[in-house]
Amino acid sequence: MTRRDSLALTLAGLGLTFSARAANATTMQNALQIIQAQIDNGTLHSAVLRVSRGHQVTEQAFGKAKVDSMFLLGSITKPLTAMAVMVLVDRGEIRLSDPAVKYLPEFSEGARKNITLEHLLTHTSGLPDQLADNNALRARHAPLAEFVKGAVSTPLLFSPGTKYHYQSMGILLAAEIVQRVAKTPLPEFLQEQVFTPLGMSRTVLGLGKFQKEDMVPMQTEHAAPEAGAGDPKAREWDWNSDYWRQLAAPWGGAHSTVDDLSKCLSSLMHPDGKVLREATARLMTQEHTPKLEAHRGIGFAVGPAGLGKGCSARTFGHAGSTGTLAWADPVTDTTFVLLTALPKNVSGALILDPVSGMVSTMS
Repeated sequence: MTRRDSLALTLAGLGLTFSARAANATTMQNALQIIQAQIDNGTLHSAVLRVSRGHQVTEQAFGKAKVDSMFLLGSITKPLTAMAVMVLVDRGEIRLSDPAVKYLPEFSEGARKNITLEHLLTHTSGLPDQLADNNALRARHAPLAEFVKGAVSTPLLFSPGTKYHYQSMGILLAAEIVQRVAKTPLPEFLQEQVFTPLGMSRTVLGLGKFQKEDMVPMQTEHAAPEAGAGDPKAREWDWNSDYWRQLAAPWGGAHSTVDDLSKCLSSLMHPDGKVLREATARLMTQEHTPKLEAHRGIGFAVGPAGLGKGCSARTFGHAGSTGTLAWADPVTDTTFVLLTALPKNVSGALILDPVSGMVSTMS
């Protein structure tokens, strides 16, 4: 059976007219070809795409990858960290409206006392994305505790809640709060409370039981500035280094597969109580920043912007600078996960955006 035939069969059960099924099969084939073209010309080394709509699934590995290959997620780690926070919210142990200083007493100077957990998780706290000495910290293999210390004392960019500014350091402090409340390291907490209940057997924050060799190598010659920008001098702390793969940075250090991420997204579209109750899952995936320029849920972007031009306003998802994109659209019951080894500053325009755009417009 050819791949085109397989795609046609996949789409046949969707209750669509023959012409709509044919159009969707052609669209998916074109989307797959976008990825394959970059493999063929040597720009992309590895990628896996998984699209599910209802019970219908299309899954394809490219280049050196297998369908169950584990990729460095980059910032898709952020909503996973946010899920850990929401587990505690679900239990009533913390509230999104709680001031962060309640759990981080050292985080009390000036306007910091007004920053809530919700601010940390919606990128509205006023904290910067990265610390000014981020690269220096990584170059000397600083532990996460040093990043926390820096985030607690770094100057705020604006008054909490007044603006949107994407900020990894807010996610870091939210992770620190989870660890202090749960009295458990975040990688263990996520494993026990999120990954294992959802059957995400090949997802881990840091490396856990896996080895670096189990992970798809990044094409670091195209890395983002905060990850060394491809500088050979950064090889001891870039995305492929032992240091970064083991650090378990709660804003960018998780590894996963397309199947596991699809399970995670589906669990939020169709919560069954294994991790979060329905009301808590809805709270996480609804918009919390209606008066600001960015549409943010708890840990997620909400709406089509940056996810897929055909996505509904209820879509939630996230991209990663490592070359990753994942979203779910409850209106069409669709999950989309595309993991690549090519950093987003190259793969975004070449692969992630056009492939997601095509898939999101399917009938």
